[in-house]
Amino acid sequence: MRSIISSPSGPLLGAVRLPGDKSISHRAVILGAIAEGGSRITGLLEAEDVLATVAAFRAMGVTIDRPATGQLLIQGMGLRGLHAPPKPLDLGNSGTAMRLLTGVLAGQDFCVELTGDVSLSRRPMERVITPLVQMGANVTSCDGCPPLQITPARELTGINYRMPVASAQVKSAVLLAGLYASGVTEVLEDAPSRDHTERMLAGFSKSTWAPGDRARVTGGGHLTGCNLIVPGDISSAAFFLVAAAILPGSEVSLPEVGVNPTRTGILSILAMMGADLNTANAGKAAGEPKGDLHIRGSDLRGIDIPERLVPLAIDEFPVLAIAAACADGVTTIRGAGELRVKESDRIAVMVEGLVRLGIKARALPDGMDIVGGRINGGAVDSFGDHRVAMAFAVAGARARGPVTIHNCEPILTSFPQFADQAVSLGLRLSERP
Repeated sequence: MRSIISSPSGPLLGAVRLPGDKSISHRAVILGAIAEGGSRITGLLEAEDVLATVAAFRAMGVTIDRPATGQLLIQGMGLRGLHAPPKPLDLGNSGTAMRLLTGVLAGQDFCVELTGDVSLSRRPMERVITPLVQMGANVTSCDGCPPLQITPARELTGINYRMPVASAQVKSAVLLAGLYASGVTEVLEDAPSRDHTERMLAGFSKSTWAPGDRARVTGGGHLTGCNLIVPGDISSAAFFLVAAAILPGSEVSLPEVGVNPTRTGILSILAMMGADLNTANAGKAAGEPKGDLHIRGSDLRGIDIPERLVPLAIDEFPVLAIAAACADGVTTIRGAGELRVKESDRIAVMVEGLVRLGIKARALPDGMDIVGGRINGGAVDSFGDHRVAMAFAVAGARARGPVTIHNCEPILTSFPQFADQAVSLGLRLSERP
């Protein structure tokens, strides 16, 4: 899938069941592998990023079977049961796998190298290396980027670490290393980040969990295998939520989507913009809140997005930029400097693409200003960023002419079903080699 052509569409109508949440899928594989005993994971996202995590643990001796689509049976080897892999672990494009595995592998008694593709090799890792080194880990990098070399530490020691920037991946890496450390490891946050790791650790350790501005683990314990059902991915839902919101007459339902409060910034922001959106049938899966999302087409308005919501929607800003381009007035985004160190510089890339399509937009060091208007047809480059590619595929639905998005292969890393599900709802997408 080299390029996608997205043509102007009519209303989106229908319902689709989204693939499993990517963040939760990664963590389920990781914790299942280092737990004692068997775990059954249902609803797993079978995309390249998660499959890279599965392959890494298989290379370290973990038996992982796939009895059916979206299901894994993991025979956990315990915290100390992993073996040295025969070669470097290639994590593809997955920053989540790279950072979380660094935390797990910091406590092992063997040497290992973590590598990735060209995009991942440009992503900064110092923020995860710094606290792990404070704990006593031996982690080295190539000028702060992958590949990472991890050698056995004499001893890991628990620390109190205050996060300088909200990051669930860094927090999770520190907590996972804390399982191997002496004493207590505590992470404090000034702004909330995703709490999937804390919730899942509680499930695997048969303990209780409560929300708050600090997370902690005590070393020397053990995890016990369990059964998990992964809810639908709200980051994948975001593309259909925005597409339905900007197309008059649309009515779309997305059942059993994860609505963890540290991930629902997209819902809050769209509601502030005037989207006709509601959640029903609240429940839980894998210790995570879930619900059915329903959205109808509506007239959106530009807003100043509150900075407190930025960490709660950090992965959804590419498609939120499309919502802003279709809204009446100006939308401002601030406090989102983290977007510059994702799979691409999402601030620069989104502004460049919007301008190419006739939208007035301005890039700032930590955000964007976007003036709503009419989207023209044209061609944009995703710069190998899966969320940018899918965001501009949504933009084509409201454009005056077809929008061609180049370099769309990375969509397979997070949402392989995107094109099929989008077309089933009414988006007009075609592929060009």
